Amino acid sequence: MTEASFPAVRLRRLRQSPAWRRLTREVRVRPEQLVLPLFVREGASAPLPIGSMPGVVQHTLDSLRAEIARAAAAGIGGVMLFGVPEHKDAVGSGATDPEGILNAATRIAREEAGDALVVQTDLCLDEFTDHGHCGVLDARGGVDNDATLERYRDMAIAQAEAGSQLLGLSGMMDGQVAACRAALDDAGHAEVALLAYAAKYASAFYGPFREAVQSSLEGDRRTYQLDPANRREGAREAALDIAEGADIVMVKPAMSYLDVLADTAATSPVPVWAYQVSGEYSMIEAAAAHGWIDRERAVDESITGIVRAGADAVLTYWAVEAAERWAR
Repeated sequence: MTEASFPAVRLRRLRQSPAWRRLTREVRVRPEQLVLPLFVREGASAPLPIGSMPGVVQHTLDSLRAEIARAAAAGIGGVMLFGVPEHKDAVGSGATDPEGILNAATRIAREEAGDALVVQTDLCLDEFTDHGHCGVLDARGGVDNDATLERYRDMAIAQAEAGSQLLGLSGMMDGQVAACRAALDDAGHAEVALLAYAAKYASAFYGPFREAVQSSLEGDRRTYQLDPANRREGAREAALDIAEGADIVMVKPAMSYLDVLADTAATSPVPVWAYQVSGEYSMIEAAAAHGWIDRERAVDESITGIVRAGADAVLTYWAVEAAERWAR
């Protein structure tokens, strides 16, 4: 008997009730697999809504405390902090200032979270530079890879000293993992882990994020982020970062790069994460606001799809909301 001759109903027996579907579900997403990105704005006296990301705000240091407590209570895995400074310059000096907004926020997050969350920090210069690029510029206006690595080394030490447990290397400079690992080890911070944004693509879906961090960028980052057309290059970037000592590798964005995510997950000896970026969030929120889709189902389906493709954890702006809802 061939498979084609089997009764079609056999495919439906395990779908006939909610209990059956729960029992036979292949992918289960748990709160501890979610990481919440958080923006903290220097000088803010109250949380400031981000227009293109409904429900997401730029936090004050005080409101950050409350959000960290809520995240810990929800049982999610961690938080990723982004700083929004008042002042910027060509080399992103605020990124290494011990009293700069990101380092100050990190200390507060660690105080509030204790061991309930993994406190993570974005290690990149784009929020802190007046030109908006992820690195230091050379005389021709291009990003100087090696000069940028020197800044990243200093940032790694500053963030570790502020209490960050996991540094998110998102700048896409060649050699950034090896440079930061060596700097941390030499400074006595061998316990601090590195998350390499290994396959980070030059995507249109970052648009709302640039409002969130008040980016000064003019132009684009295509000379150092990956071309959206390149699948094999994403796997090669991940392999290089793993060889340099990355503890975790990331694919970003998630939605349009599930093939890259699946490729990476199939071969990586270290955990593989994915970032459900601002544009993915905003599209679902906008469609739901118009009544075009069921918001909660779309949120859950989108996160489940990322995990199904191979992500061990997902950075998502819905992390706490989803975890609280799943607990009900």
